[in-house]
Amino acid sequence: ADDLPAAKTGGKLWGGRFSAATDPLMESFNASIHFDRRMWREDIEGSKAYAVAILKVGIITAEECEAIRNGLDGIALEWEHGNFKLHPSDEDIHTANERRLKEVIGAAASKLHTGRSRNDQCSTDMRLWMRGQIQQLRKHVVEFIGVCKKRAEQECDVIMPGYTHLQRAQVVRWSHWLLSFAWPMKRYVEQLDELTARVNIMSLGSGAIAGNAFGIDREALAKDLGFAGVCENSMDATGDRDFVAEFLMWASLTMTRLSKWAEDLLLYSSKEFGFVSISETYSTGSSLMPQKKNADSLELIRGKSGRIFGHSCGFLMTLKAVPSTYCKDLQEDKEMLFDAVDTMAAVVQISSGVLDTLTIHPDKMRAALSPDMLATDLAYYLVRKGMPFREAHSASGAAVALAESSNVSLSDLSLEQLKTVSDLFAEDVKAVWDYTHSAEQYSSTGGTSAAAVCQQIDKLATWLSAQV
Repeated sequence: ADDLPAAKTGGKLWGGRFSAATDPLMESFNASIHFDRRMWREDIEGSKAYAVAILKVGIITAEECEAIRNGLDGIALEWEHGNFKLHPSDEDIHTANERRLKEVIGAAASKLHTGRSRNDQCSTDMRLWMRGQIQQLRKHVVEFIGVCKKRAEQECDVIMPGYTHLQRAQVVRWSHWLLSFAWPMKRYVEQLDELTARVNIMSLGSGAIAGNAFGIDREALAKDLGFAGVCENSMDATGDRDFVAEFLMWASLTMTRLSKWAEDLLLYSSKEFGFVSISETYSTGSSLMPQKKNADSLELIRGKSGRIFGHSCGFLMTLKAVPSTYCKDLQEDKEMLFDAVDTMAAVVQISSGVLDTLTIHPDKMRAALSPDMLATDLAYYLVRKGMPFREAHSASGAAVALAESSNVSLSDLSLEQLKTVSDLFAEDVKAVWDYTHSAEQYSSTGGTSAAAVCQQIDKLATWLSAQV
């Protein structure tokens, strides 16, 4: 008798009140099994724990609980070995596993869903899945930071032009540029840790909307599943997808940084700059032009940032239209989330590979330095002679204009010419034109001097050692 209502609608978990079959197009439109099947492990893990919870309140016997848990273990092996056979009625991973469990152990499987809704089940599966994926992503980001630190340590003596507005600005160390990406990536690791705390809250036991009617011990259930706590309001729990939106925003911010990094390296690796060469391992060629070696790895990193931004914006648009608690709109969370996780995992690992294998050309970097980049240093020279900075800035600007009108470089102005700008200029002004000296004056914490860069490296090394 239990099978009769569901039979009318192809074995659906919700088929009891329906008398008409579902339109085939609606079947496909409604189904999520083709993408949420990747949460099979988490769905089984949650169901095994839930079986223990309902055993404790007398819904199932110890024998039924053992049969359910053993049956689920067997189904897990089918998934692991690629032997799980989907059925046309399997509209989602929850339906598929429950249907298979009933085939394996019989009537006891029908008791497993007592007091549970796919609303709280789905949310719990996602939280379990995200918890594991975040830790993998965290590992990849830490590895990228490690590569930045390693190269910065090895190549600390290399100086190069630093750019603002895509124009040469001041002399910096190559290692300082590397570390300018290591530090924000460290922040993103910290943000992932903060996000993990919000993901690691259990929604199971919230039912469809009102809670669990059978008095299960949600705190004990959360402990069994490794959650730090439980969602405190069942209506909030079943409709909440803040944790998904927050992850997508984290991914967008991280991709923004990596897109900037990729764009810098694309410029630096061009013939026009020639600062670095991207390894052939991370390059491709042209089907027409034999000479081409394209840094497609970096272009794809830059391009995929738009894909991630789209997921974040798109999901927020979905959320804004949904009333409180669960609506089927929320099914749209998974494809965006899954793709974002997969994309981020690939991007961060490729980024580490590109950085670890690229070749730098210090001679090209030094050759790109020019005396006009030392105009600020010239102003600082006057400041050290006692001139207020605003006046020194104006005087240095006048020296730049004088050099341009004389058609010579700033460093080729004679002392006599400089004295027409300020009497404070003396023979020691020649020291200003030393590029390494220019970098070395920025010795405060966070600066580009060798000592300041080494300080950054030491701090990152300490932090990295704590991540193992």
